[in-house]
Amino acid sequence: MDRREIAALLAYIGRLDPRTIRTDHGEARDQLAQWHELLGDVPMATPHGWDARVAARQHIRVSPYQILPADVARPWETYRRDRLGRHTDPTPSVDPDDQAAWTAELVGSRRAVATGTAQPAHARAITTGRGRIDPKLEARLREVGSCIPPAARAALAPYRPARAAREAAVAQGQPDALSVRCQWCLAQVGEPCRRRRIGPDDGARGTAPRATAHPSRLDLAAAQQAQQNQQTQQTQQTQQTAMA
Repeated sequence: MDRREIAALLAYIGRLDPRTIRTDHGEARDQLAQWHELLGDVPMATPHGWDARVAARQHIRVSPYQILPADVARPWETYRRDRLGRHTDPTPSVDPDDQAAWTAELVGSRRAVATGTAQPAHARAITTGRGRIDPKLEARLREVGSCIPPAARAALAPYRPARAAREAAVAQGQPDALSVRCQWCLAQVGEPCRRRRIGPDDGARGTAPRATAHPSRLDLAAAQQAQQNQQTQQTQQTQQTAMA
């Protein structure tokens, strides 16, 4: 804020809390100089959520103490830290071999985010865990067929037998057992079934992943697939009837 904006802020604060008003010319000049020295790097307002008047009004509303410059500077520092904490540096558009330009663009983007003139850039995940795949990635995978080449998939098969068995079953038109939760070993969707290791005292010593799913899980996946197929057929018949 420049001196004119500081004067406007002090006038606004004076309307809300008359204790801050300085009637003496010298005291008013000293107050203006003090606030400008402490809040010169704090903007009056930004396009993305910061307003010094809001911070001042909030302090006057909840605190019985007379407002100080620190009561405006503290919310501003919190605002800056929050925005930088949510910011992920985007890849600069300049030549990466030009270190000075690369650094300057990164610093400029961070400064714009910190000062509230630009929104934080968020890193976008390709997938969302066990949720739905990003639509753009899903469309791309439909185009290329798979993100793993067939030769690499065959080479990896001995090292991930559960996944290889799952892919082979799906390729043969069989139900995907890992699409449902196993009621026997309680393996979650997408996780392979596990078998218990029994010790000499007949107690469970641990579990190990199985290359194949438990039969009950296969039956549950087959029943779910049959139900889905039946619902699909019913939907198609209903659409055909409506069109006729």
